[in-house]
Amino acid sequence: MGNPYYPLWLDNLADDVTLEGAAMQGVLHGAQAVRTLVVAARELYANQEFSFVGDYGDNGFIEDYSCQIRGEPTSVVVTIARDSAGRAERIVVNHRPRSSVLLFARLMGERFAGTPIGEHFITDQP
Repeated sequence: MGNPYYPLWLDNLADDVTLEGAAMQGVLHGAQAVRTLVVAARELYANQEFSFVGDYGDNGFIEDYSCQIRGEPTSVVVTIARDSAGRAERIVVNHRPRSSVLLFARLMGERFAGTPIGEHFITDQP
């Protein structure tokens, strides 16, 4: 699967960056965890088509795209707030429709089961 687009903000994360999203419980903290999750998520996206990618406001960046996750049509909006040094500080990822949100949450739960990242997703583990 995968896709040719590479989010340059992924190489410029603040040490204390946070990531949250509709498919997650709670907030993921730290550059290493966020990078790990984003790289894994990108592997699920097929046929990614962008409506918009670019800056908004003084410290923001947005990605608006559609893709398929295991054949299911999915729309995604990613907003990134940057700190004063230009590093990604707060990332919010919203998938839709609800069926894709739940599919993504299950797939990430399976991928990261038994890890701290997995605790933010749907897993079979207590």
